[in-house]
Amino acid sequence: MKKSRVTLTDIAKALNISASTVSRALKDHPAINKETKRAVVKLAKKLKYQPNLLALGLLQKKTYTVGVIVPEITGHFFSTVITGIRDVLSPAGYNIAICLSNESFQEEIAITEKMAKTQIDGVLVSPASSTKTYKHFKALQKNGIPLVVFDRDCPGLDADKVLVDDYDGAFQAVEYLINSGCKNIAHLSGPMNLSITEHRLQGYLDALGKHKFPVKQENVIHVSGFTHEDGIKPAQKLLKLKNRPDAIFAMNDCIAISAMHVAKKMGLQIPGDVSIIGFDDEPHSSYFTPALSTIWQPVYSVGMLSARILLSKLQEGEEEPELRREVFKPELIIRASSKAV
Repeated sequence: MKKSRVTLTDIAKALNISASTVSRALKDHPAINKETKRAVVKLAKKLKYQPNLLALGLLQKKTYTVGVIVPEITGHFFSTVITGIRDVLSPAGYNIAICLSNESFQEEIAITEKMAKTQIDGVLVSPASSTKTYKHFKALQKNGIPLVVFDRDCPGLDADKVLVDDYDGAFQAVEYLINSGCKNIAHLSGPMNLSITEHRLQGYLDALGKHKFPVKQENVIHVSGFTHEDGIKPAQKLLKLKNRPDAIFAMNDCIAISAMHVAKKMGLQIPGDVSIIGFDDEPHSSYFTPALSTIWQPVYSVGMLSARILLSKLQEGEEEPELRREVFKPELIIRASSKAV
């Protein structure tokens, strides 16, 4: 016969107190005296009491689940962000439901619709590369579901946001290449409509402009995605130019490593013939030969802060805070794939 779950009522009857007193004692409520708290906690441990989260959720109109929507999960960036999110929400009693949009706008819409129907408590999202409008996010907000956007901005959407200063990171990388003596600097840029693509491209252009370098249209090529495969043909196109670049700033480390692979196959020396700098500081980047120069960003902190902001909105009795826009500063990491200044 299946053993029944120990309830608050069971503990209350054993101690001859009310179930509400037991509940408040387990929550360390200041109105309950210390002796009662000790007795309740001791008996709860003895009986191996576990709170019924489903019943608690129904009572408080909460599911204690937060949705996390990300474009992918195989890379270091989003897996680390999710770890940061979990490390904040789990101790607070929340589960996380991870959903992959696979860079699809339609899939992202379908996910948000399902989340609204399951009455999820809050949503953390990094939008897909194909996302251009935000009606589906606004629909969540209209349903009373708080939303925090991280990594990739949604311009014009009123929501809490946790971002990295992509412009500054790109500017640092390109200015370093200039200061190291590079004269013809190319950029392997990201998918067209992403905020991070726009900001990193603008950082590249402004660094060139500051040092009065000409902007060559053929030196900027947009990749279709963020994998190694996505970078091969664009890198080949750049390195086969008649006026071949002597430096490449890549959208991310995967694309930068693709450029290194192509350069080596063409017999080019790195950084003698071409300096290469990436963006993200993936863990494996320092183990390539030569080790990849890159832009480090505080990925784990992005996840933690995003979760903390959402958690502040989920806390009972807290006044609605103003929208927050937090921007982390990245850092240039110089390794062997770029010339020394």
